[in-house]
Amino acid sequence: MAYLDMDSGTIVANASDTERSTFIKRTYLHLGLAILAFAGIETLLISSGVAKSFVGVLAANKWMWFVVIALFMGVSYVADNWARSPMSREKQYLGLGVFIVAEAIVFMPLLYIAYNYAPNVIPQAGLMTLALAGGITFTAFTTKKNFSFLGPILTIGGFVALGVILASMLFGFNLGWVFAAIMVVFASAAILYSTSQIIHEYHTDQYVAASLGLFSSVALLFYYLVQLLMSLGSSD
Repeated sequence: MAYLDMDSGTIVANASDTERSTFIKRTYLHLGLAILAFAGIETLLISSGVAKSFVGVLAANKWMWFVVIALFMGVSYVADNWARSPMSREKQYLGLGVFIVAEAIVFMPLLYIAYNYAPNVIPQAGLMTLALAGGITFTAFTTKKNFSFLGPILTIGGFVALGVILASMLFGFNLGWVFAAIMVVFASAAILYSTSQIIHEYHTDQYVAASLGLFSSVALLFYYLVQLLMSLGSSD
């Protein structure tokens, strides 16, 4: 979990009901706008032919995907820090915007393939993502339990997953539907953790950073639901 500046705002758990309600509404409003912006950028990338060219470059040079992942990790770290900036609201929005664009680029190959070979998968995965995320959010808000203990587990699991992905790229083996299913569970846990952070750990003026954390988890769930549905479809 990235550092939360202790001098900015009031911790949500200690805030008044009005402050807490305002923070939550702003967070989910920004999440919705982030999803719409992501969908718009992704549609533009696919319809303009950029996605097709990008997939061609990746197919011609498998090492290029290593570069893309490395750049994405670096950009994500910077964007997250900008989104948490207590000094500038503009910098917070810049961080969120940069992260959305970075996610769109990373998703581009998978969604381009799905759009051309299994177009029904994208809306199906979208609806499943909304249903799962909604159920997890309801659970977090109704139980009011602090799931911060998931943080170290998710960190370790993330590194393990990244190692498996890099190994598959190096040695050319297919991860298949089992890995995608495991990552769906992982992403669901990440949404639960992010939602818990919103309730218990964030400060009331960090709704941009909170929306970025949620968007990252929801996007991860969508990504692996698309992969899972495509894998199950191809095995029929």
